[in-house]
Amino acid sequence: MLLSDEDIITNYKEHKDEEVLAISVANPNVFGVLIERYEEAFLRKARSIIGHTDDVNDIVQETFTKIYLNADKFRPMPGASFKSWAYRILLNVTFTWYGKLKKGREAVMRLDPELDEVIPDKKASSEFERETTKDYVISVLVRMPDSFAKVLRSYFIEGKSHKEIAKEERVSVEAIKTRMCRAKKEFKKIECNI
Repeated sequence: MLLSDEDIITNYKEHKDEEVLAISVANPNVFGVLIERYEEAFLRKARSIIGHTDDVNDIVQETFTKIYLNADKFRPMPGASFKSWAYRILLNVTFTWYGKLKKGREAVMRLDPELDEVIPDKKASSEFERETTKDYVISVLVRMPDSFAKVLRSYFIEGKSHKEIAKEERVSVEAIKTRMCRAKKEFKKIECNI
C-alpha cells in the first residue's frame, strides 16, 4: 500500500532531520518531510539576499535538489547539524545565482554611500570597486543574525529611513537606532574574522 504525501509527513514528523535525510535516500518520498520543514525558511533567506524576484523559487528548488543528490555525503558531526549543512548549500546556490544575475545585469541592489561609515577601509572609487564592495557587504550580512542584517540591509541597501524600518518592525525609532548601532558593531566583528 502506497502512503500519500500527507501520510508520509505525518509518519516522519517526529524524526530528526538527519534521520529523515538518511531514510529518503532509499525512499525518495520521505524527502518531502524536509521540504515541508524548510521550504518557507529557505524562501525567506534567499529573498533576503537577492530580493523579491521570480528566481527565489528556482534557487530553493535547486537547493533541495542538491541536498537530495548529496544526501549520502552528509555526516552528522558535533556542531554540524543537517540544518547548518542545508543552509550552507542554500547560501552557495544563492550566491552562485546572484553572480549569474549580476553578469546578466539583472541584479538591482544598489550600495548606499553611507555604507562607507560601516566599512571605512572599503571606499569605492570606481564602479568595479563599488560592485566588489557590494558583494563583500552581502557576504558579511548573511553571516549576521537576521535582526541585525535586516536593519542594515533596509537602511543602507534599500535606502529606508529609521522611521520606515521602525514601522515595518513595529518598534520605536529609538529601538531601531539601538539595533543599528549593535548591528554595525556586529558587522565590524564579523568583518575582522573573514
